Amino acid sequence: MMVMRRRISYLKLLIICLTMTTIMGMWLHYSASNCHCAHTSNKEAVAAPDTHIQKPPQVPKEEEDNISDGDNRNWGPHKLAIVIPFRDRFEELLVFVPHIHKYLNAQKVRHSIYVINQVDLHRFNRAALINVGFIISMDDGCDYMAMHDVDLLPMNPDLNYGYPEDGPFHVSSPELHPLYHYKKFVGGILLMKREHFEQVNGLSNMFWGWGREDDELYKRMEEVGLQIFRPEGIETDHTNTFRHIHDRQRRKRDTVRVGTQKELQFRRDRITGVDTVQYSLVSSHRMMVEGAVATIYNVKLDCNTELTPWCDHQK
Repeated sequence: MMVMRRRISYLKLLIICLTMTTIMGMWLHYSASNCHCAHTSNKEAVAAPDTHIQKPPQVPKEEEDNISDGDNRNWGPHKLAIVIPFRDRFEELLVFVPHIHKYLNAQKVRHSIYVINQVDLHRFNRAALINVGFIISMDDGCDYMAMHDVDLLPMNPDLNYGYPEDGPFHVSSPELHPLYHYKKFVGGILLMKREHFEQVNGLSNMFWGWGREDDELYKRMEEVGLQIFRPEGIETDHTNTFRHIHDRQRRKRDTVRVGTQKELQFRRDRITGVDTVQYSLVSSHRMMVEGAVATIYNVKLDCNTELTPWCDHQK
């Protein structure tokens, strides 16, 4: 009797175990099925891209590059070289480059910016650096040039940087420049096309130190009969046409005149010019400032000490 009861107990236990196993299997299968459905549902919940939505027109990469460089060929056949004679004025350069780039883009003037950086130990020679910038930029496809001070920002949108077909165009004319107002002043910003710059043989290379090189250029232009054009109908004046960002306290002018330099600075130089400038190109670097591209050319100017012994300060 005891043996029979034990057998019944074992049988019940076996039936219970089998029932539990069956229920557990069914539950696992049901859970897996629900999980798979939920996963599929999540996939379907992610919206497929709407192929009917219109996207903005894509600018071809080649054209986009030209626009960012300021060289959109749709703006015309002429290309302006902004030539900046430069040394140790990086803060001003960071302001100038994006400003002039936006300014010229607004006028739809094709342009490239050339920063001619003097890295030798001689005194600064603005005119020789402009001659170097002319050579580099004309070889680069430009057909006219703006000799442009880095500290002079045009603020009036009516100033014209277009191609100076008939003669040199003095953007920063005496009545508009913040500092210099004498009649024969042609410094600051002067536009010249290739043929006219070559006609006067560029600028004199004899002006080491600050000043007078643009006065000698005036004599060159006057001698060959070039008419100098200036802005007309400008409603601003010398107080607000340009923004002058030069800090005279931090960067003092090198106005020292050595030996016969004082006497010769008022003469017409018939010895030197763009065809005699001697220099070596050390390196070049392409930089971008706020979307505006400029190329820095580090150059060393050679000094003929017999001709211009004042290229270095005498000790």
